[in-house]
Amino acid sequence: MGMMLVLQGHEKDLGGGFRVRRLLPALQRQAVGPFLFFDHFGPVSVSPGEDHDVRPHPHIGLATVTYLFEGAILHRDSLGSVQRIEPGAINWMTAGRGIVHSERRPDELRQQTHTNHGIQLWAALPLGHEEAEPRFEHTAADALPELQLGDARVRLLIGDAFGQRSPVSTFSPTLYLDVQLPAGGRLELPPLAEELAVYAVDGPLRVDGEPLEAQRLAVLVPDRGAHLQADAAARFMVLGGEALDGPRYIWWNFVSSRRARIEQAAEDWLAQRLGQVPGETEFVPLPERRFKA
Repeated sequence: MGMMLVLQGHEKDLGGGFRVRRLLPALQRQAVGPFLFFDHFGPVSVSPGEDHDVRPHPHIGLATVTYLFEGAILHRDSLGSVQRIEPGAINWMTAGRGIVHSERRPDELRQQTHTNHGIQLWAALPLGHEEAEPRFEHTAADALPELQLGDARVRLLIGDAFGQRSPVSTFSPTLYLDVQLPAGGRLELPPLAEELAVYAVDGPLRVDGEPLEAQRLAVLVPDRGAHLQADAAARFMVLGGEALDGPRYIWWNFVSSRRARIEQAAEDWLAQRLGQVPGETEFVPLPERRFKA
């Protein structure tokens, strides 16, 4: 059997009615490869007057990976980056020693009803790169390899697979695929990484003959692939990579192998020492409930 564990996730309100389904971290599993945070948001219809903007907030010790199916997000950060995030592109933001960013609705969409739908992951940085210099990298949709494998249309977002390589640079072996199958379609997924998981985005799948409901994350048996089948048309993500080089503390927007580093980051944000996003005056305050390892 290919599925070692199936994670159902839970709903979380990020504020202003902006709800996500959070699959990682989970009680049963902290990470798959470097990915230790998985939020699926939408599809949600956003109307004028609704405020789903995410005000400036900090990160350390991780990289955010943002991918949209529908909609648009305007990214700004303390490096001075300003980037409209659109469907099909990969946006990789290395926090390293510290970065601050906001995620807002583009101005031209503020008076329009539109749909937002996507996934945001966090990748823990390896121990030797936890304090890397922060950076932001946008890779346009048309720069990512796309191929047809039998029934499956595969977009290679991050990593190496099926003789193709994504231009997105990472700190450790990492894999991220966007796959679509037609009704009755099948894909033989080889063991492309040490740790792998499959997420059913919008419809159920069969994994080695076993059912996987929509919006569930199936963690596969290590070093094994799986036979994937869709009875109805379905989209799914494949993610994973090299196993983390040790456990991580996760608190609020911070990730680190060291408790003291999380505490220091909290103090730095409280004192507004982690940087500012040019042109922004708002910020997300530090939670009242402080970090406990």
